[in-house]
Amino acid sequence: MQMTDKKFYITTPIYYPSDYLHIGHCYCTIAADTMARYKKIMGYDVYFLTGTDEHGEKIARKAESAGTDPKSYVDNIVNAVKELWSRLSIDYSHYIRTTDDYHERRIQKIFKILYDKGYIYKGSYKGLYCVSDEAFFTESQVIKKDDGKCYCPDCEKELEYKEEECYYLKLSEYGQWLIDYYKEHPEFLEPKERQNEMLKNFLLPGLEDLAVSRKGLKWGIPCPIDSEHSIYVWIDALSNYITALGYPEEGQDDLYKKYWPCNVHFVGKEIVRFHAVIWPIMLKMLDIPLPKKVFGHGWVLFDDGKKMSKSRGNVIDPNTLIDKYGVDALRYFLMREINFGSDGYYSQELFLKRINSDLANDYGNLWHRITAMLGKYFNGVLPDEAENVYGDREKELKKMVLTLDANVESALDSFKFQDALIYIWEVIRMTNKYVEESAPWNLAKDEAKKEHLANVMYISFQVYYIVTAYLQIFFIDTPKKVFNRLGLGDNVTLESAKQWGSLKSGIKIEKGEPLFNRYDIEKEIGVSTVSSDENKKHINPPKESRHKANIEKEDFEKLELLTAKILVAEKVENADKLLKFVLDIGEGEQRVVVSSIAEYYKPEDMIGKTVLYLANLKPKKFRGIKSYGMLLLADNGETLSLMTSEKNFDAGCSVN
Repeated sequence: MQMTDKKFYITTPIYYPSDYLHIGHCYCTIAADTMARYKKIMGYDVYFLTGTDEHGEKIARKAESAGTDPKSYVDNIVNAVKELWSRLSIDYSHYIRTTDDYHERRIQKIFKILYDKGYIYKGSYKGLYCVSDEAFFTESQVIKKDDGKCYCPDCEKELEYKEEECYYLKLSEYGQWLIDYYKEHPEFLEPKERQNEMLKNFLLPGLEDLAVSRKGLKWGIPCPIDSEHSIYVWIDALSNYITALGYPEEGQDDLYKKYWPCNVHFVGKEIVRFHAVIWPIMLKMLDIPLPKKVFGHGWVLFDDGKKMSKSRGNVIDPNTLIDKYGVDALRYFLMREINFGSDGYYSQELFLKRINSDLANDYGNLWHRITAMLGKYFNGVLPDEAENVYGDREKELKKMVLTLDANVESALDSFKFQDALIYIWEVIRMTNKYVEESAPWNLAKDEAKKEHLANVMYISFQVYYIVTAYLQIFFIDTPKKVFNRLGLGDNVTLESAKQWGSLKSGIKIEKGEPLFNRYDIEKEIGVSTVSSDENKKHINPPKESRHKANIEKEDFEKLELLTAKILVAEKVENADKLLKFVLDIGEGEQRVVVSSIAEYYKPEDMIGKTVLYLANLKPKKFRGIKSYGMLLLADNGETLSLMTSEKNFDAGCSVN
């Protein structure tokens, strides 16, 4: 039942339709959609806004090159964007286009309000301009090459020198106000490093006034005070978050009164400056409350470290991935692989490994196993639960699944999508382990253990049902398949499913087709991962001079090497290079370790990782902190890399 007194307003940036969108845009939109789904499930009245920013010189030039007018050009791309969002099941409340009549009208009113208040004045601009990114740059910001030309620091395209009359917004008057606002509202801009970037790069050096009009630019919103000018991108684009709600038109602003201030703007880190510096100052000038939070997420990079960019032309078409692997696989990969707030990597190999490991092996194969055994031992009918045969394994698994409530909510309320899925997958893997250790195939051989066998079946399906109910936050198609095979139909609420005993015995369960397919990675990407005999011929013999003296096997066996899970990671005070970790090393034991890797890893990116750990190294103190053992790292002379387990082993496994 929806509780209408709980409101939640979330936005993506409005994307620039100079070309078709790629999975970097999907990443932000899927994250916003996931958050909106979660809040709806929790009973909130959610308003979710997305759209496109359609004016500007770049669009005009693109249209001219294509032999069409700007509106027709963007119409084609917007139709493709909406189709993509439909295929990804992005359930937005409203899609705003900056070419919409109501938006253009309201932007003119906002410009006039700012002008009448004395915040806008006429001046002139001289400097280097990037048509692709619609941004001006100073000499110190640009890339200078041997040809003597200047290039954009973002898209690396050649810059143009422009000298023209324009109207300016008096940003410089509000720099100190915004610095103070950051101090008083540390939650306003996250992650924390984004706030540090804004302070260091823009606010503390001193803000300059901002050009907010272009003279002679036809593809833009006409300036209400000067017919020779069009309103430039910042007032036009940023104000979409309130014009979509009806501001500033009295009688048309019911949504504005209901949902503003926004709970969170999700934006890529490259546009944080506009949302965390220009936008709050504009709102202050308009006497409007600021959004509660701006969250600047990281980029989706290729595994060679390069950012996906329409300007660079190195993009992955999401439609291709959906066609071949399904919408749930793509949504899962982007939310699970990348820590929201940090940069993450995409490659087809990473994508396929995640599908095979998590979706096909862990989640999909668990369904296959338990439904096959239910069919074999109970004719596909779910037996009763028998608490009298509960052992430690059953109690541990039940406790684990019932803590998902607090863990998943805590993670998602902090926009930690990756952590929420890690919690869910820990339960899935624990259930696989429970089935393996319970060995139903052995229990079935002994009629006296029939009740125990029934209990294993019931518990496995009950856990699977609860886990799948949580996955409704992230997945589109798969939960519906599972619920239908359980005979429950599509309309299953998390609230009804998450309680123990929610799955009633006596139901007939259908096995169905595999929930996720496994893929031969070598065939899918066309790259062999196995050394051929021909390649082996060219392997060089070991160079003794490069290596330490040989040791006996007994010497190696003196080392206690374990898998360990990072529970806590934080910087050591007054020590630039040191990070402090709390590790889970299995069987309820935790260890503190200090490591000199702060320049290579951010603490927030480390939590939840399973690493390799030398447990019996003699303790040593670092800045007063006693460190027990050592993390294993690889060193190529330029950077360090933590050693991890290829498979997601539990903490405390031995390394041999």
